[in-house]
Amino acid sequence: LPISLSLNNASFLEQLEELEKMFQEDHYPDNEKRREIAAVVGVTPQRIMVWFQNRRAKWRKSEKLSVKGNKKYPTSSA
Repeated sequence: LPISLSLNNASFLEQLEELEKMFQEDHYPDNEKRREIAAVVGVTPQRIMVWFQNRRAKWRKSEKLSVKGNKKYPTSSA
């Protein structure tokens, strides 16, 4: 693999880590917050908006699955 690709990959992982951190803090960043995140990560605010939309969809899907899982195996509270 070319060195530039592995460097690029490392910075991508850092960006992803940063975005995940932001997502934990707030699932719905406002315009200003998206611009800040975009500046930190080095992409456009539009990209940030789309990433958050996709991440929320993924989060909702995993929430639904965990709820389904809990119903299948109810734990008695008695």
